Amino acid sequence: MIYADYNGSAPLHPSVKEYLCERIQSGPYANPNSIHSIGKKMLFGMEKCRRVCAKALGAKAGQIVFNSGSSEGISQVFHSVMSDRDDSRNIIITSGIEHSAVVQSCEYYSNKGAEVLTVKTKTSGVVDIEDFANILKTNSDKVAMVCIMAANNESGVIQPWKEISKLCQEHGVTYFSDTTQFIGKTEFNFEESGMDFAVVSGHKVGALIGSGFIIAKDPTTLRPIIFGGGQEKGLRGGTQNYMGIETLAVAFDAFERSKDKLSELAQYRVEFEKDVQEAFPKAVIIGDDADRLASTTMIALPGVHGQAVQIELESQNIFVTTSSACSDNEPETSKVLRAMGIQDDVGRGVVRISLCCGAAREDYQKIATALKAAYAKLSGISNY
Repeated sequence: MIYADYNGSAPLHPSVKEYLCERIQSGPYANPNSIHSIGKKMLFGMEKCRRVCAKALGAKAGQIVFNSGSSEGISQVFHSVMSDRDDSRNIIITSGIEHSAVVQSCEYYSNKGAEVLTVKTKTSGVVDIEDFANILKTNSDKVAMVCIMAANNESGVIQPWKEISKLCQEHGVTYFSDTTQFIGKTEFNFEESGMDFAVVSGHKVGALIGSGFIIAKDPTTLRPIIFGGGQEKGLRGGTQNYMGIETLAVAFDAFERSKDKLSELAQYRVEFEKDVQEAFPKAVIIGDDADRLASTTMIALPGVHGQAVQIELESQNIFVTTSSACSDNEPETSKVLRAMGIQDDVGRGVVRISLCCGAAREDYQKIATALKAAYAKLSGISNY
């Protein structure tokens, strides 16, 4: 089996599996907020994990607030910024390629009276930095926050977040970047990023699902959306998912030890894409002229439906995904691809292949063989 949907959800990292098997057998189990000795031991272990995650991401331990993952983190950041904003600052600047958690947060505050301005996206999948700069300059004294992601979950295209961050700093505007698909797939240093907020989901990095955290430049600006017994310095109520938190530390430690393989993975991806395009010159690589995550390819053969390709690959025990959303059996091009100006003959045909930095060249070769066979069968080409 080849699992190629790491952008959707990564399997538990082998180091995490090994850790969990031992941890479940040996214990201990206790509330890390209890004052007895076992509780204190749990708290000490959790704080050690906080330091490990912080070190891996160029942050301070006190800047990390553990939670259930990015969707919760996104909701809390929006709540914190929009609830405490000055009345004159009522604009949210975002892009047309954001995850639904951001889209729905923008819609929620739009219904509460906020104005949402959307930056244009180029056909490469990169947000138009000139358009962003113009919007920000024109409205800087009215902007409550900027929310533009670091890397897109569908295309893998890396956004100009460094330039965005610099412009936000120059205009004194809060910058929150959805880093869910960026962190753990390439190197990241929060202190150097200039971001005010970033988010992490454990299941995207090989840790347990239901774990994650916010990184906040100034944690005192956060406002809780879950109330409880004062956990996480009162910023996130509820007994911490200490097992999930421990796996986050294991996963980030594993990434630190394997990140030197990222350039190798990028080369495998380039070879794979070249192989497929040599056999099918009309095949389209989404974002091929932009900087992308080493792990991600989104590809389509115009006229061939992506879901049909997905089924063909699954019959070969290769698991990929599409970006199509279906309503009443009518496939639609995703909002991300529409923002890029991708037409339906391509948009309805995309499949996304996303692997991990430990993937082998042979994995890509097997996927290429199966994908070319699927394209030949579905397009009616007997010889390629």
